[in-house]
This record gives sequence, structure tokens and C-alpha cells, in this order.
Amino acid sequence: MSRLRSSSLEIREKGSEILREQLDAAQTELKLKDKECERLSQVRDQLEQELEELTASLFEEAHRMVREANVKQAAAEKQLKEAQGKIDVLQAEVTALKTLVLTSTPSSPNRQAHPQLLSPGTRAKGTSPRSGGGHTRNKSASWALPLPPGGNLDPPSDSMQPVREDKEPAVPALLSLIMCLVPGHSVSVTYEPYWAEEGEGPQSLCRQMDNVLYAEFLTWKERPSLDRTSAFLGRIYREDICPCLSFTRSELSQSVQSAVENNSLTIEPVSMSAVPVVKASAVECGGPKKCALSGMSRSCKHRIKLGDKENYYYISPSSRARITAVCNFFTYIRYIQQGLVRHDAEQMFWEVMRLRREMAVVKLGFYLNDTDQG
Repeated sequence: MSRLRSSSLEIREKGSEILREQLDAAQTELKLKDKECERLSQVRDQLEQELEELTASLFEEAHRMVREANVKQAAAEKQLKEAQGKIDVLQAEVTALKTLVLTSTPSSPNRQAHPQLLSPGTRAKGTSPRSGGGHTRNKSASWALPLPPGGNLDPPSDSMQPVREDKEPAVPALLSLIMCLVPGHSVSVTYEPYWAEEGEGPQSLCRQMDNVLYAEFLTWKERPSLDRTSAFLGRIYREDICPCLSFTRSELSQSVQSAVENNSLTIEPVSMSAVPVVKASAVECGGPKKCALSGMSRSCKHRIKLGDKENYYYISPSSRARITAVCNFFTYIRYIQQGLVRHDAEQMFWEVMRLRREMAVVKLGFYLNDTDQG
């Protein structure tokens, strides 16, 4: 009996030992699997973080490319418009010069067709500029004095001779000749006579730089930004932008100003034949006959959209001119900030002053209608 008991105890001890070994192996294997799960979880978290960073960088790169494309498109459209204007002027000049060659030569000019070639004495005997006998220039070179009782016309004295007679360029004569020889053609020629540059003439526009404004501009130009806390932009906001975008509906005016600052405002023409479809109330969005900003009954040929909002707001020509003037200012400021303007500081300053003058004029109610702008 004792032997049986000892053998059974021995079997039990061996069995328990085997079970302990199996338990230890299972626990070791479980720990290894826990470590593997933890490592895989860390790998998954790292991959998710890298995927988020990659997605963010891709979106940022896409937005940057879109902004650069918009800037390049705007610059290309501006250059195309300027080139088309120059082409129109050159075509008109070529046509006029061809006509000039056919009708007049240097050795035998057609003085009846070109009265500016006549001498002062001959012009005094012929038709006056007011009688409609041809195109004459009311310049300093076309002086005329009343005849004395004897009928003799003495040469004018030194005190009565035209000032800077020899400095007036010959370009105005050519341009006036071109305008006469091309009837029925609309030619846009920008010409400033010499007295406009030197402050002469009865309606000359003089200008003088304000030292305070120029100093503020130079300080801002060193580190250009759209931060309105700077002295330069703070003054323009206070004196031009805020008054120009101040309409009857103050809440909508603030939204328009924010959209202009964020470069997310859209202006598009309205088809008069189309029926307006808006989701907001008619009082809020206006209509083809009522401006949403001023609340006045006006013919609204354009509408605006603020950022990603679905509502369209109908605006009158006056409101459109005010918004456009502010947008033009911000566009030029952004060009300076992005380094796209290749002018010196003084030229940039005078362009900014010109844009400020546009805002000052339109906020007082003066603007060009569509026919004048076309």
C-alpha cells in the first residue's frame, strides 16, 4: 500500500510540474503577444500621424499652387489687356500714316487737310478754329493777336512770345493728325502735355509728396503685411477703406469688408432675363431693382458672393464701384507684399495715393457707369 501511495504522489508531482511548465510557457507567449500588439499599435499611430501630416501638407501645397496660379493669371490678364490696347493704338497709327502717305508728302504737303502745317499769318486770314474749318491745336504755338487799325501785324515782343515754344514735343501734332485721319475709329491715347509735368496751363494737376505719409509707407514697405495695426494701413483703413465700405446695412458691410480682406469676394454680372434664385430673404439679398447694401431702389447689374456662402447679394453700380476701388487697393498691396511690383518706392507710393484717391472719389458718389467704362 505504501508503494502505491508513493507512486501516486510521484505521478501527481510530475503532472503538476508539467502543468506549471505549460503555464509558464503560456504566460511567456502571452507576454510576447502583448508586446507585439503594443508595437503594432505604436506603428499604427505613427502611420496615422504621418498620413495626417502628409494630407495637411498636400492641401497646403495645393492652396499655394492655386494662389500662385491666380496671381499669375491676374498678371497675364493685365499684360494681355495692356498689349491689346497698345496693338489697337499701333494699328490706328499705321492706318493713319498710310493715309498720310497717300494724301500728303513732305515735299508737297496737303495744307488744306492738315491746317496745323499753315503759318500763323495764313491761319489768321483763313478759317478760325471755331469755324470748323479743320482740326487745329489750341496750343502755345498757335498764338494769334488782333490786327491794329493799320492792318499790319508786327511780330510779338519777347514778353508776349509763347513760353517754352521750342520745348513742346512734336508728338501732339502727330497724334492730332492721326485722330483726324482715322474717322470712325475709337483710339485711346494717353498723352500728358509738357505743361502738365511742369505745373503750367490753366487746368494743370500739381502734386507734392506728404512726408508723413511717405515715411509711414517706407516703414510699412520694409516688412509689408496686411496687418491693419501698422501706421500706414491703419490710416488708410480709418480714412478710406472703412468709409468707402460703410453702407446702410452695417452687418453686411462688415461681411463684405472681411471678404475683401480675405480675397474671397466674387463679383459677377447679372443676366436681366434670368429669374433670381436666392435662399435668403429678398430684403437681405436685394434684387435686380434693389441694392442689398444701400437698400435703395436702383438697377443692379451685378451681384456679389461672400466666400463659400451660397447667398448672392445684388448691388448697384455705385456700390460696385466702391467695392471695386477697395479691391484694387488690396490687390496692389498684395502684389507689393508678394514682391511682384518692380518699381521704386516713390512710384509705389504714388500708385497707392492714386488708389486712395479712387476710394475717396467713389465714396463721395462719383463713379463711371458701364458705358463710360466700356
